[in-house]
Amino acid sequence: MPCRKIIHIDMDAFYASVEQRDNPEYKGKPIAVGGGGERGVVAAASYEARKFGVRSAMPGKQAKKNCPELIFVKPRFDVYKSVSNQIQNIFLEYTDLVEPLSLDEAYLDVTSPKKGKNSATLIAKEIRERIFDELQLTASAGISYNKFLAKIASDVNKPNGMFVIHPDKAFEFIEKLPVERFHGVGKVTAQKFKKLRIHNGLDLKEAGLEFILKHFGKNGLFFYDISRGIDNRPVEPDRDRKSVGAENTFSKDLIEKQELNEVMTEISDILYRRLLKAGLWGKTLTIKIKYHDFQQITRSKSYADTLSNKDDILYQSCELLHQNRQADKPIRLLGISFSHLEPYGSKPGKQLKLNFRETGKHLRNQKIKRGS
Repeated sequence: MPCRKIIHIDMDAFYASVEQRDNPEYKGKPIAVGGGGERGVVAAASYEARKFGVRSAMPGKQAKKNCPELIFVKPRFDVYKSVSNQIQNIFLEYTDLVEPLSLDEAYLDVTSPKKGKNSATLIAKEIRERIFDELQLTASAGISYNKFLAKIASDVNKPNGMFVIHPDKAFEFIEKLPVERFHGVGKVTAQKFKKLRIHNGLDLKEAGLEFILKHFGKNGLFFYDISRGIDNRPVEPDRDRKSVGAENTFSKDLIEKQELNEVMTEISDILYRRLLKAGLWGKTLTIKIKYHDFQQITRSKSYADTLSNKDDILYQSCELLHQNRQADKPIRLLGISFSHLEPYGSKPGKQLKLNFRETGKHLRNQKIKRGS
């Protein structure tokens, strides 16, 4: 089987860059696409704003505190979608194997390209140049023999750069890679790794399959494989996203309400960032609960309008969890997902009218009595 040639293209600060391109007065200035009000959230930040710690999914109030000169720009999701389609059309000139992950990133399998030289590196270079020449936007690219390494590589020389991980250099690269930079490893999982004295790819590789499966469940097999440079997932064209979700398997089973709420906060934060990046809202919220004995249940709730407020997502998820879990039974995995997805701007979601003391903000900022 020939070695695959995979490119991961990731646009640089996409929403913010489009705004800076279309509005010259924003060039070189710290801008945040999103709301700066009491419950506003940053959808994207320019690199000038990121220097001050402003990032996606951050509350607008905190972003303004970090960067007093920050300029908030109202999102234009119809424009971002249109530009994304133009970028996808460039990709499709080189290969039919294009898997969009969101409005601003995609995998391309150019093992057998439709045009250009038979070199993934040269194709990535040409695509980046065309995006800049035709759309006045910059993109970063990662090139390797599988999706995991290509995605990691696209972040190495970001913004406006590219990086190649050759097959003969992959093991050396992975062994030195900190676990928090592994795709699919969030803050909670990274902390779990470090508590187990796994700090980089070499530590992960030497931990052994039995140990990894014990502590990370089904995700452990994925971590075990990628620590050895193995990722056989194909690039899937015409990927029609049916849902967006996030989940976490715990190193120890949880039963206390406070601990479960804290974990739900982490998961809902990850989910919210993924929704922002995908340019989608959802109408049906689903939670997944897996108990210590591997019994698994899912519970869903649908809404008349898309649920698009960060605190509302957390509140509704916690409500669904505590209404349906067996309170005396330890939990080993929790997940939250959205289906019945709609693009941003198609129909604005309504903010739910919640009792302030019961909102997600309260869950984030107040101590919850154990067992209450």
